[in-house]
This record gives sequence, structure tokens and C-alpha cells, in this order.
Amino acid sequence: MKILAFILALMFVPVPKSVYEFKLKTIEGKKFSLAQYKGKKVLIVNTASKCGFTPQYADLQKLADQYKDKVVVVGFPANNFGQQDPGSNSEIKTFCEKRFGVTFPLSEKVSVKGDDIDPLFKYLTEAPNPDFTGEIKWNFEKFLIDENGNLIHRFRSQVTPLSPEITKYL
Repeated sequence: MKILAFILALMFVPVPKSVYEFKLKTIEGKKFSLAQYKGKKVLIVNTASKCGFTPQYADLQKLADQYKDKVVVVGFPANNFGQQDPGSNSEIKTFCEKRFGVTFPLSEKVSVKGDDIDPLFKYLTEAPNPDFTGEIKWNFEKFLIDENGNLIHRFRSQVTPLSPEITKYL
């Protein structure tokens, strides 16, 4: 009977309509919503502090500065790949600020794959888009969200933040 009730409950769980529906926390532990960025594009990036792609933090900051009227960059530190972000939220924040001058928003550390995947990343990896769906393969994958909170493009780690592949949409 409990199993049947659980299955029925799952059948009636509403599918989110946009990224604006997710409840998140900043790296400082404060509640925030991506809905505050309605009217702008949002570039969501799963980040890591000890990865070969970590220097992309600098270009993410340049993108955030250069296109501040059009896009907001939001970093989501994750330790899912090679244990490349083992630090605490405060250690990650300090590292990003001191090493790369990061001022764009960072969320608290999340999981971007596996059984404990953050609901936002479950949504993003399954959401239709013209590029691809499925699991994140490595750190610094990027998800471009339109002004209405919908995923419009997805980019693998090798696509740098200032590449024409991204900037042509801004």
C-alpha cells in the first residue's frame, strides 16, 4: 500500500516549467531564486577549484562584466568529478575571489550527478534543448537560460565562456 501511495504521489509531482521554480542557497547560505534574473539570460556553470578548467573562472568573470546588461553568470561548485572541489563553501568563495576576482553569484556546493543530484541539475540535464541532454560529463559544463527561465543551449566544458559559441546568443 505504501508503494502504491508513493507511485501515485510521483505521478502528480508537477514538472517545473522553468529554472525560476527552484529554491537555492548562495555560497554564504542565504536563500535565493533565479527568478530574480527574469528578463536577462543566465549562464549556469558547474564549477570546481582544482580542475584543468578552473582558469575559466577568469573568463566567466569577464563575461559577467562585459555582458552585465544581458546575462548573469551563476556558478555552482560541485565535487562530483575527481574530487576537484573538496573545500567548504567559505574556502571555495575565498579561493574564487582571491585567485580570479569572482564577483558573480555562487551557490552553495551542490551535486550535479548521481543519486544526490541537485533538483536544478536534474531538470537541466533532462530539459529539451537543441544541443544534447543527459548527465554532465565534467566540471565547467554550461547551461544558457533565456529571459523566461528556459534552457536554450548547453555547452560542454571545452567551450570557453567568451567563445563565439556562447557570446553569439548574448
